[in-house]
Amino acid sequence: MSEIQQDSVVGATYRLKKTVVMVGMMGAGKTAVGRALALRLNVPFLDSDAEIETAANMTVPEIFERDGEPFFRRKETQVISRLLDEERGILSTGGGAFLAQENRANITARGVSVWLNADLDLLWQRVRHKDTRPLLRTSDPRATLAEIYAARVPLYALADVTVRSEAEKSIEQMVDRVVGTLLTERPDVLEMMNA
Repeated sequence: MSEIQQDSVVGATYRLKKTVVMVGMMGAGKTAVGRALALRLNVPFLDSDAEIETAANMTVPEIFERDGEPFFRRKETQVISRLLDEERGILSTGGGAFLAQENRANITARGVSVWLNADLDLLWQRVRHKDTRPLLRTSDPRATLAEIYAARVPLYALADVTVRSEAEKSIEQMVDRVVGTLLTERPDVLEMMNA
């Protein structure tokens, strides 16, 4: 995106026509960029993991431990479907949500998926000191992350839109990238009202 396009993106008002669903690996910035994007567009921010935790009155790691990943994934699909129906906004999903074909189909039919594509080194820098990632509770979390990354990238590549996530970009710069990409690639999702 050129600097002129960048300036017009920053000062504009928008109309969101479909829910934007942030997908990608843990640590890609789905929640941080999603929250800032929702603020920029003046729409609600929704988080499927937070909705599941509220409904269960437990954290995601506790749900994984008590009920297992298959149970969690069923609940995740139900919550994403409900959120897509209830309110147009920015929806952040858990890293595994987009792996399910049913979720991908629902998101594409009723919203637009935006893959925040971050490389493995950046993801590791962001998640290595956090104990909130149940899938990384292994003897070698870096190797586990690499395995998850290799398995998931081909599915994330099926997203409607891809935005490269880079360490040197601020959250606001990432929001600019997402907005610019949506305006260019998906005019059915986001409309610039004025500059």
